[in-house]
Amino acid sequence: MKDKKIIIAGLLIFLIILFSPFLYNIFVNAGSAQPAPELVLTEKAKAAKECVRSTDYMTAEHMRVLDLWRHSVVRNAERIYVNSKGKEFTMSLSNTCLDCHSNKAEFCDRCHNYASVRPYCWDCHIDNPKEKE
Repeated sequence: MKDKKIIIAGLLIFLIILFSPFLYNIFVNAGSAQPAPELVLTEKAKAAKECVRSTDYMTAEHMRVLDLWRHSVVRNAERIYVNSKGKEFTMSLSNTCLDCHSNKAEFCDRCHNYASVRPYCWDCHIDNPKEKE
């Protein structure tokens, strides 16, 4: 056990290197998170005052709503969504969501880039095609 001091020093150096990113964020980078992006609403979205659901709900859960809509339309052939207030909406990203939020770069991309999320919606849906029924 002549190498006890070397082993302890090596373990300490290893632990410092292992935890250095966490320590940096705690002590140096504390409170410096970027503010959430401000979304640019179109006049139609401002006039509507409320989305399919409340703003807070849609901010947190819009992807679940879109997944539910996709499943309902594709698997069950249901195209009408009725919100908690009894208002009916056509379940369509292109015709319902992009009707009010038509500027993808100013609305969708700002939050997705901030959160480092790459949704696959745009693999099939183009920015704002206004599908014909």
